[in-house]
Amino acid sequence: MNAKVVSRQKIRYRIRRKISGTTTRPRLTVFRSNAEIYAQLIDDTTGTTLASASSKEKDIVAQKVPKTEKSKLVGASIARKAVALGLTDVIFDRSGYLYHGRVKAVAEAAREAGLKF
Repeated sequence: MNAKVVSRQKIRYRIRRKISGTTTRPRLTVFRSNAEIYAQLIDDTTGTTLASASSKEKDIVAQKVPKTEKSKLVGASIARKAVALGLTDVIFDRSGYLYHGRVKAVAEAAREAGLKF
């Protein structure tokens, strides 16, 4: 692995030592690849994914917009799914990425759509 990946993994593990999702307050985690972005609501007590959203969903792929705009759509989508499950409070896990750009877009869109963190 290259130094950038190792560095991100160290940051990721440091964050995960401090935060953990519960059934009432799941962890909203973000994964960012070069082309796509994914978000999941995870209950760490049982180790299950409660809901997920990604930029590969049909309604998001259909819109030809830049990656940052797609990230906003993913944030709104995961928030809609969380509210449908009756969840409004989440813990945000940036997964070792800087809170900037696409990761920030997901977080802000999720906040605007009704999630609190």
